[in-house]
Amino acid sequence: MTKKTITSSATFIILTLLIILSSCKNEAKEPNKKEIAKTVYASDVIPFFDHWKLILGDGTNAGIANNFENTDFFFTTNDGKSDWVVFKSPNGGDTHGTSNNTRTELAQVKKWYPKTANDKLTATLKVMNVSATGDARVAASYAVVVGQIHSADLHENEPLKIFYKKFPGHSKGSVFWHYEINTEGDDNSGRWDYSTAVWGHDFSVVGTDAKTYPEEPNDGITLGEEFNYEVEVKDGIMTLKFSSEGHETKSFTKNLIESEYTTTADIPDQTQKLFVPIGQDGVERKNAYAGEGCFFKLGAYNQTNGKSPDENMNWCSGAETHGGNLQKQYADGNYAEVWFKTATISVSDAAVSNEGYFTKND
Repeated sequence: MTKKTITSSATFIILTLLIILSSCKNEAKEPNKKEIAKTVYASDVIPFFDHWKLILGDGTNAGIANNFENTDFFFTTNDGKSDWVVFKSPNGGDTHGTSNNTRTELAQVKKWYPKTANDKLTATLKVMNVSATGDARVAASYAVVVGQIHSADLHENEPLKIFYKKFPGHSKGSVFWHYEINTEGDDNSGRWDYSTAVWGHDFSVVGTDAKTYPEEPNDGITLGEEFNYEVEVKDGIMTLKFSSEGHETKSFTKNLIESEYTTTADIPDQTQKLFVPIGQDGVERKNAYAGEGCFFKLGAYNQTNGKSPDENMNWCSGAETHGGNLQKQYADGNYAEVWFKTATISVSDAAVSNEGYFTKND
């Protein structure tokens, strides 16, 4: 073999090795170029979605929401410390069932009966936004419901609604809970709520005119401030517990199978002032919610809507809805947004399918 041939062969080998090394180097970099961030789903953050169907802020039933997101209404975020599940709902748009209000909310797929119940719901959450507009005289303005017990039967009333409400210009809002009577008879138009303050005011504290607000509560909860609730129903008794760092822990009980509102004389003063003037002056069945299937709900049930206060001075807020345009409402703060960090549900063996409720309301 000549010297020239050896030199040519050596050059060829060196060039081949350089090409191979360069190719390997490029291949090593390639995965980084194509790397896609993994979606964190709500069911990754709070793994209990087999127990719920998800109603979205456009009125649709998304079903069981494992490995599901909707960037308008239901998704996850991270605040730098923890992952959170976001529930977002506008002031105006299509609603679910017979409600006037939009919701992005979980509804339990099973129902249970208060008298034989042994069922529990817990949550850690923070409210990030309530409507920027509304009539201050209307009790539902600037409010969102973050947890419920709902009846699946007869009138489909609500023995529990947990509210957060904050007036514009205030730093602190109020947390309170409602009991709605299960109205005696077939006519449910006389139903009313009784509101109990946890931190801050109750539902009945309203403005003196459309744009004049009551005093800010001293012991209220700010937007973005964490709080916890626990709801347990056992042997006909509902037990509630509310806690938040820096605030007094509060506990309450309510009998769900024996009414305290069976006569007109039993209607409390708060109701006499708030609901009776607009014709909601009914009385309750003696056995309250006994015999009715009930179920938990959790999320953002926006209480502020665009209906005229002339229709109902407690529930029709006259807020801005931009004709139902979602993005315009989100742009100027006319929506409710609630973040949940943790939640649990305990369902008794006595619970049965709640499919009838969804069939009726979807």
